Amino acid sequence: MYDWLLFLHVLAAFLLASTVVTYSAVVLGAPAGARAVSVANIMWDVGGLATLVLGIWLAIDVDGYEVWDGWILAAIVLWLIATGLGQEVRRAAGEGGDLTARRAATMHWLRSLTVLALLVLMIWKPGA
Repeated sequence: MYDWLLFLHVLAAFLLASTVVTYSAVVLGAPAGARAVSVANIMWDVGGLATLVLGIWLAIDVDGYEVWDGWILAAIVLWLIATGLGQEVRRAAGEGGDLTARRAATMHWLRSLTVLALLVLMIWKPGA
């Protein structure tokens, strides 16, 4: 069971990373249609929910971890921040205009840094 949970958790994290890459391309000026952005948003929604649920399930399933471990709580907080920033990106991108495009880009880069911090936290598990 552990192997499947871990595989699906990492697969879900890949969806999150794919969203960040897609939005990075858009922010850097790559032509992207509404479909590409919609797919990226769906990948974030599915990947985000799956990483959270499967991550908590893994923390419960693995004997050495508890949901209230510091690095797991930090990961949940980073997940919440990244999700909130993603909602701001969607809102700003939907409004249009030069000022909101810059705001969307700023929120995207902040979300990218948050996802990177989350990835670092998951790999090194400080305090575990």
